[in-house]
Amino acid sequence: MARNIQSLERAAAMLRLLAGGERRLGLSDISSALGLAKGTAHGILRTLQQEGFVEQDPASGRYQLGAELLRLGNSYLDVHELRARALVWTDDLARSSGESVYLGVLHQQGVLIVHHVFRPDDSRQVLEVGAMHPLHSTALGKVLAAYDPVAHSEAAEAERQAFTPRTVTALDELEGVLDLTRARGWAADVEETWEGVASVAAPIHDRRRMPVGAVGVTGAVERVCRDGEPGELRPEIVAAVRDCARAVSRDLGAGRF
Repeated sequence: MARNIQSLERAAAMLRLLAGGERRLGLSDISSALGLAKGTAHGILRTLQQEGFVEQDPASGRYQLGAELLRLGNSYLDVHELRARALVWTDDLARSSGESVYLGVLHQQGVLIVHHVFRPDDSRQVLEVGAMHPLHSTALGKVLAAYDPVAHSEAAEAERQAFTPRTVTALDELEGVLDLTRARGWAADVEETWEGVASVAAPIHDRRRMPVGAVGVTGAVERVCRDGEPGELRPEIVAAVRDCARAVSRDLGAGRF
């Protein structure tokens, strides 16, 4: 049986202690409450402080929870709410399009898949929740890079791998693609990431009208593209994806787009 890491257990206990108090706690309070030597407690607090999880009041020297924990908590809540609000609409999109539907958010220089609805047929499929997709080549990634300044910077600064002969890797070409994405409100990926696969995605905004994710449809080129060949996407699929994105955005309080 795997052993727990003692330093992480102590750090977690320290954060819970600070979260449960109504006032800032001093080093002696924390070490006494957790049964730790002051030197050990101070070392953990210093590390947590460096990571932004704990803040020290310069006047009193006492400790409290830091802003980084709030940021992480809000990020979790945003993703959780996004997924919850999107469940019904993504199910409807999968039924109407006959294809797989993905919900993605920006995470560590890529797109994290946080929800995946299978194509509504009897084919064997693999759940991709938790998978990471590239920013520069996928429809989901292009949408995030077009609307989210952080995603844009990461896509521009990253090494852009050519997955297929159609992958756009030059920065000036990518910027042109992102300009087009913003102009029409959706992004496409036709065999840029996987041979024989096409995707279309649109942005989801929250109540602050900030981009919080993207929703997209992915399927075989012969089904997603007009005339069954690489090129123009079927307009009814593009319209369905955009309608889904708008519906989720409205449920998140974004109003009409």
